[in-house]
Amino acid sequence: MNLLLDTHLLIWAASGDLPSEAVRYIEDMSNSLYFSPASIWEVVIKSKLGRKDFSVDPLLLYGGLLDAGYKELAITGNHTLFVTNLPEIHKDPFDRILLAQSAFERFPLLTSDEVVAQYPGFIIYVN
Repeated sequence: MNLLLDTHLLIWAASGDLPSEAVRYIEDMSNSLYFSPASIWEVVIKSKLGRKDFSVDPLLLYGGLLDAGYKELAITGNHTLFVTNLPEIHKDPFDRILLAQSAFERFPLLTSDEVVAQYPGFIIYVN
């Protein structure tokens, strides 16, 4: 199964501090793991703002994800347009583009965010 991981799970995967339920999906060799450039952008912005939950070097995160075999899911015009189809449950633009990419590509979004998990569609909530 193709899985798109949300930003926090990517950060936790890099630090080795994943929820055990997420580890099951990530270590399953039958799954292909994807990340969005929006997640890297989010880390760049929020780490510069001093957010403690984003205190990771974006360059190291990006390289580490590629080295670990994660695939980058480029953001396309179709993804950005698909955002208009999403209900207004969450205002965070980073989460909304991840949701749109997930829905458009029909890749489940692996998330630990309770608000994101409220969206209909291909969401796998882990805690």
